[in-house]
Amino acid sequence: MPIFEGTLTRTTYEQRGSGPDIVWISGGGDPGESWHTYQIPHFESSFRNTTFDNRGISPATCSQPLPWTIADMARDAAELIEAVCEPPVIVVGLSMGAMIVEQLLVDFPELVRVGIAMGAAARSHGWVYDYMKAEIDYRIGGGSLDGMLAVSHYAASLYPALVLGDDTLWPTIRGGLSSWLATDANEESLIGQWDACQTFDVTRQLPACTVPLHVFAFLEDVQAPPQYGREIVALCPTAELHEFAGMGHASIYGHTQDQLNARIEEIARRYL
Repeated sequence: MPIFEGTLTRTTYEQRGSGPDIVWISGGGDPGESWHTYQIPHFESSFRNTTFDNRGISPATCSQPLPWTIADMARDAAELIEAVCEPPVIVVGLSMGAMIVEQLLVDFPELVRVGIAMGAAARSHGWVYDYMKAEIDYRIGGGSLDGMLAVSHYAASLYPALVLGDDTLWPTIRGGLSSWLATDANEESLIGQWDACQTFDVTRQLPACTVPLHVFAFLEDVQAPPQYGREIVALCPTAELHEFAGMGHASIYGHTQDQLNARIEEIARRYL
């Protein structure tokens, strides 16, 4: 894969398809290729799709010492967009990637045509703050998660109960999580990336946002409860809320990707 040398971060990226640019921004612990199984095959016939590894995910390297911020990661993404895409682009992000999407819209509006933020929050507070702090503190204390303990831990926070109890879906979800966790990318990146999420807050910037923002809130999302998405829309004058019943934080991977891909494509085409 080609390598992009940014001001502070050196990362791999990949582009598939041709047409208007969609830039896919991964969540915490996820490499850029996390989009390749369920999203890129749907979009590559009509769009040029750019995926990349955020700082903290090997083989990406970063010369900036910890702690990082979401604004730092948005600057990395902006440099990549300017270098390898034709702005303004469509940006899509999940979880930490959704935070980066929001930050891009307020810091680099000239680069973005429309943003789609899934499983998003405008700030770290309440439940999500406590959850992330517990994960970070556990690693700082020398702990780690692997094997089926890690699979079951993340499955419970990423997918709704109806998926976990589905004898057809569960083996697929279990296999995907097992493959992801076997790379150790989540453990390697967790402190740096999740700490950036902990300090994230764009509540003062969103009221001045000028770029269209579409917020996907999943009603069974344990990591980012739907109230967080509603807060974004209440703050941002350009935002539109899309609520999805029966979906969890990572339903776009192996659960309801067909429905969500269709909605993403419909939104993207509105702005071409």
